[in-house]
Amino acid sequence: MRRELKIGVSGLGVLHTDKHVPSIDDKFLMVKESGAFDYLERTPTRNELDAFLKASQKHGVPISSGGFFYMVGRDEALLSDNLKIAKECGSQAHNVQIFTNDANGRPLSNEEIADVFLRTSEEGDRVGVKVCFENHINMWSEHPGRVMEVAQLVERRGVQYSMTMDHSHVIFKIDNQPELEVQDLKRDVDEGKVVLDPFKHGAVTQKWIEANIIVIAHLRPVVPNNPINIWSKHPDGSYGRGVQYPWLRPSLGEWHSEWDGERLNPWKKVVRDLLTHHATSTTSRLSYVTLEMIPPPDYGAGAKYSIFDHNVACARWVRSAWDEIVSG
Repeated sequence: MRRELKIGVSGLGVLHTDKHVPSIDDKFLMVKESGAFDYLERTPTRNELDAFLKASQKHGVPISSGGFFYMVGRDEALLSDNLKIAKECGSQAHNVQIFTNDANGRPLSNEEIADVFLRTSEEGDRVGVKVCFENHINMWSEHPGRVMEVAQLVERRGVQYSMTMDHSHVIFKIDNQPELEVQDLKRDVDEGKVVLDPFKHGAVTQKWIEANIIVIAHLRPVVPNNPINIWSKHPDGSYGRGVQYPWLRPSLGEWHSEWDGERLNPWKKVVRDLLTHHATSTTSRLSYVTLEMIPPPDYGAGAKYSIFDHNVACARWVRSAWDEIVSG
């Protein structure tokens, strides 16, 4: 029996450029008319909830998953409410990003992250929503070597660890010296403790895939040493960190850097590895594959290419790769 692959798109990525953000209803219409997606991923705010539910029903586009970012010691009530919102939306999974430091500015240890996962996972189970912790910049898991360490701590306590894999946050750090300095990652890479390159034995992404801990995959194309986003700055004046690369060759003036499609091969390798595991493993836990080219500063802010069109084109490549894999 052919295994199912659900492909969706982030609600943030349903727009052409950040110069104009479509209405909620128009976003669902765009997703429906594209024919490329099975669902939209988003956890709306309480104020947006009714509009999301109406648009979802009107256009026949489910809200199958969602997510948000949280700070320990500050956002516990927000997380609890978002799990309830997710349930009201009909979502089966909630993607959770946990900041590196707690509300007092103290870095969280692996043991503390494991405790947070256990608490939030239990809370999600009570409302019927699976909690998945994401590897992500600005979060505890920005150092990808920590992911399996936390997963093992959780599973020693008899609970299955679930993650959202966004391998763009791994691939863009390859040969990227400023990014390797974050959380002292460079030392572990130099010593061979963490392998970022998916073409090399022991790559962190392959370990995650083989451990069968991936429930959601966020797909945002990047390349090794991805260019920073010189077309957008954060409030502190720093440029966007550059965790997004156009999927299609941009026309003149649509992007700030040279484009070479061959440089996307490491990113594509991980996607194919994940899809192959899903197609061949009878116990695969992969449930959602979400295209996530988006417009914030660290990603595609200021770009002149259509973010949505690139999400659609990439989704079609993913589906084609899936068809090729399952057909042998």
